Amino acid sequence: MSKFKVEIATGSDGSIAFDVPLRITKRGYRKLVQLVGPEAAERPWDAQPTALQRALGRAERWRRMLESGEATSINDLAAREGTDFSYIARLLNLTTMAPQLVAAILEDTLPSGTTVNDLAINPPLLWTEQVSRLELNRGPLRNQRLSSPKTV
Repeated sequence: MSKFKVEIATGSDGSIAFDVPLRITKRGYRKLVQLVGPEAAERPWDAQPTALQRALGRAERWRRMLESGEATSINDLAAREGTDFSYIARLLNLTTMAPQLVAAILEDTLPSGTTVNDLAINPPLLWTEQVSRLELNRGPLRNQRLSSPKTV
């Protein structure tokens, strides 16, 4: 039996209305409908990494390549990856983000509609300022991922 609270109302004209608790969020450039509650079903596309998670992964890989000497410069990385210097330089800014923001990216609890550019273009140096700027521009961080139930 479902633990979601669904309210059903019947109108005087015989119509039926359902009130189902859900949240509509933006995930990348598409809208995502999420059920709110402890039994929110995992869908296969919810388990795939978001664009921000993939960007963070690329940035960390490129940082390790630069630090280990595998790549000698950002230009070298750009040539290897077949991409633009500015794209790599922008994503490398993600490696200096506040731990709170990195955790929010990995847990997918950033404010709805947050993009790579919101975090990677000209980020403040202080972690508190990074969080403040994101919350000012996009809203507060969500506390937990809605689709994964907490176990006690």
